[in-house]
Amino acid sequence: MNASAAATTTTTAARTTLLTSPYKRSNKANGESNDVNVMVNKKIGVHGNDGCYNVVNGGVYYGKASFMKWTLDDVVYVARYHRIPCVFAVGLLFFMYVEYTLRMVPDSSPPFDLGFIVTRSFHRAFASWPELNTSLAALNTVFVGMQSVYILWTWLIEGRPRATISALFMFTCRGILGYSTQLPLPKEFVGSGVDFPVGNVSFFLFFSGHVAGSVIASLDMRRMQRWELAWLFDTLNVLQAVRLLGTRGHYTIDLAVGVGAGILFDSLAGKYEHSKRKAVPVSGTMKKALLS
Repeated sequence: MNASAAATTTTTAARTTLLTSPYKRSNKANGESNDVNVMVNKKIGVHGNDGCYNVVNGGVYYGKASFMKWTLDDVVYVARYHRIPCVFAVGLLFFMYVEYTLRMVPDSSPPFDLGFIVTRSFHRAFASWPELNTSLAALNTVFVGMQSVYILWTWLIEGRPRATISALFMFTCRGILGYSTQLPLPKEFVGSGVDFPVGNVSFFLFFSGHVAGSVIASLDMRRMQRWELAWLFDTLNVLQAVRLLGTRGHYTIDLAVGVGAGILFDSLAGKYEHSKRKAVPVSGTMKKALLS
């Protein structure tokens, strides 16, 4: 009897956890518990009807659509305590209006880039002062070298390959995308022989490996709690982005996607490491160096 009661309690608790919504208004302030409400709702339904909850293979199936149970209190609660999704909802509506009413750029005109407009003064300075452009390009190349040295250091010296794997993922994907869609070089491009890649060679515009590499290094620094170094890299990354826009070396979308790519491939490298730790028995110096 006790075993049966314990099993029933465990099943009820599991269902309660599954049915609790993070967006549901909490009643704990009124001395009540969400668990009790869910239990009642499961038995008699929100509006006094049978909710007909069924758990099949880990999935939860409701007798009624979720939105039919919303109340005004729930809407107010979401607006008060989940403001970020609400802001994005407003943004969705706003940019739907912008997209459907905006006149598209004709094929005879250069691409419109808001970053180019914002950095007009920098572009004029770089175009009229070659020495400044060369100096900043050289400093930017040093920064790229700092990123590369740090990422390789984490693997070769510290035995942590995540940042290196992330960079390999990122640059391979960048090469595929960059070759697949080859954007035209802006007509106002101000190049330099000391800018990376050194020697005025060709390069893929989409997406920015400069920015993505810096993000990968910064994320690793934060994992290791090297906060000052991480903030330094973030600051240099922002200055790098401004310079790249000012020289017309990248479009704004290249830089924005570079940030996202750094975060994405760092996450994928982490998942790869986790899967290998579970699947591959580590033995030998080389395997330990790769998977430690």
